[in-house]
This record gives sequence, C-alpha cells and structure tokens, in this order.
Amino acid sequence: MATIKIIQRAKVLSNGEFPIFLRITKDRKSKYISLKLSCNISEWNETKSEFRKNYSNHKQMNAALSEVRNRAEKIISFYLSKGEDITLEEFETQFLNYKLDKKISVNKFWEEHINDLNKAGKTGNARVFSHTKTSFLKFISNKTIYFKDITYELLEKYETFLRSNNGTDSGISIKMRTIRSLYNGAIKKGYANKEIYPFDKYKISKLKGQNNKRALSIESVEKIKNFDTEKYPNLIDSKNYFLFSYYTGGMNFYDMMKLKWDNIVNGRISYIRSKTKGQFSIKILPPVKEILRYYKNQKRSTKYIFPIILKEDSTPIQLEYRKEKMLKKFNKDLKYIAELCKIDDKITSYVARHSFATNLKQKGVSTDIISEALGHQNLTITQAYLKELENDVIDDALEKLI
Repeated sequence: MATIKIIQRAKVLSNGEFPIFLRITKDRKSKYISLKLSCNISEWNETKSEFRKNYSNHKQMNAALSEVRNRAEKIISFYLSKGEDITLEEFETQFLNYKLDKKISVNKFWEEHINDLNKAGKTGNARVFSHTKTSFLKFISNKTIYFKDITYELLEKYETFLRSNNGTDSGISIKMRTIRSLYNGAIKKGYANKEIYPFDKYKISKLKGQNNKRALSIESVEKIKNFDTEKYPNLIDSKNYFLFSYYTGGMNFYDMMKLKWDNIVNGRISYIRSKTKGQFSIKILPPVKEILRYYKNQKRSTKYIFPIILKEDSTPIQLEYRKEKMLKKFNKDLKYIAELCKIDDKITSYVARHSFATNLKQKGVSTDIISEALGHQNLTITQAYLKELENDVIDDALEKLI
C-alpha cells in the first residue's frame, strides 16, 4: 500500500533554503513531487511535517500543506475503494491534474464543446448541450466555476432547482446525462479529476420514471388511422407522419425529415438511423404505401419525401432549427388530434415508436424480436438487436400490425 509524507529535502536552493516535497512510497520505491515551497532547516519540523512558528505565515502555510495531504490521501483512497492498484506514475498524474482543472472553466470548456459539435455537424447534440448550459448557468447565477466545483451536493441542488421549475424526471435526466458527458470529456483532456467524480455518488438512474406509459393501444392507433381530415386539412401531414412512423418500426422524426425518394427500393425503405448510424431496411406496408402515394402526387421539386425540408442546400444548423420548429408543430397537432379522436393518452412524436413495440408484443411477437426495453430500458441494445434480424422475420412481425 502506498504511503505519503511531506518532507524537506537536503538539496540547498540558490536562495539558501531547502525545498519542500510530497513523497509517495510504494513497493520500496519513492517519487518526489515539488510543492514549490522552501524554508530554512530551522523553520521546518520534520517530525510533524510542517512549518515551525518562526516561519512567516506558518498557520496559513500549514493549512495549505494539510490540503495537499488530504488531496493525496483522497487519490489513494479512491483507488483503494475501487479495488485497484495505483502506480507512482498514476499518482503523480492524478495529483498534478488538479492544477489543470484551473486552466479552463466549466463555462469555457462547455462553450468550446458546443462549437466542436457544430463544426462536426452534430447539431442535435450541440443543441442539447446548449440548452443544458443555459439552464445550469442560470442555476449558478452565471458564475464562473471549475470542474472541482461540480460536486454531488451541487448536483442535488441543481435537481431541486429544476423540480422547482416544473422539471420532469425525463427532462432532468437528460440535463444530468449531458453534464456527466461534459465531465467525462474534461477528465479525458485532463481538466477534471477522476477521484472526485461526482457521478459515482449522484445516480442518474434514480430519475427513470416508473409510471411513464407512453404507448397507444391498437384501438387508439386505429382511431388516428380513421381520423377524417377533410374538416381539418391542416392536420393531414401530422396524421401521416405519426402513422408513417408507427408502420415503419417507429422511425423518428429526424430520419423521416431527411428521407428521400432514393431511400425507396424494391418495396422497401432503406435508411441509416441518424442517432445510432444503424442500417435499417423496412418493408412498405399498405398504410405506408398510401402515404407515399399521397406525397408523390404532390410532385414537389425537392428530393425529400415529406414537405419538412424545403431547401436542398440547407446547412446542418438550418436543418436543426427546421427540425425543432416542425417537431414542435407536429407535437402540437398530435395533441389536437388526440382531443378530436377522444384519446385520453398523451401523444407525442415518440409515442409512435413506443406503440409500435408494445402493440407487437401484445400481438404475441416474441420478446427476442421486440424487446420490452424499447423506449424504457435500453434502446441502444434493442435497436442494435433489431437491425441484425433477418428481414423476413421483421416483415412477418410488421404484418401483424395490419
């Protein structure tokens, strides 16, 4: 087990004083880390590893040495609690990292991360980080803070702040996961300390809603399918988007928005999901075929199937703004459609995806094909599994929706 001690070394400096070092010893080997302090031999108490009273500001300096000792002990305790060994080199890196987290504030690191995401074309992620940044900075009154300041206690207070502003479990979870991702990025770049990682104690999993049922019954989906839009022509697109998503395995709005006529080949829709980069090939069912025919007859000049993206040369940021605007309208329309169809359940764009999975399960489709986790536990694993299934297995499952 590693041991630490603050010592005065015997090598005299140019000013005639002797330097103060932190010594860590493990397996009979030692590493010395300079604390950038020095004093005369008569001013140092070797037994207590502290400055004597005849040293200027000895109380303040001894308090600083106590903080150094505590920091060193925290590093060793962190590895010990994880059941991991620590090398002298690892200790030195962790100990010196505290200096790095003062070189860039959370505020600046956050802004740089958002800029990097936008440059990489990841405008959706950039928007999430931007919204969370605005919320968090409002919580701390726009103060400048460093990663060492993001503690378990601060996260608990931020959660309370969000709840006091009508925050939901899902919304709070998104913000906390965003901050955790930022913190992990800072650790990788040496701007934050691993041993004081606040998310070891603050568990985001507790925010998972237990009563958040978001699936529509097959009967409710049928009501939407039979909804007569002649009296409400402004709701035609939103009705079509919902049904299209439902009958294509829960395709999300962003992927629908970017869907082109070129994606339709031999009675199938082939596309790469933006979020996971997974390749999907979906059989075109009769309701989908009818929707496609409706938009084909519009003979619009763009290559996109749906009238969501209006310009061919839109930039990634323009696409993100367009998605946000149209998704807001889509969800507003769905709420109105639910009222007109006398559906009590709350309907959003995501409900189509969850309903697709839940209704297939109720139809008797094996959980090996449609996992209960879709939309509730681990979407990534479920989606990764679905895309690896043979197309005819998925086709047979989809047919059961008709």
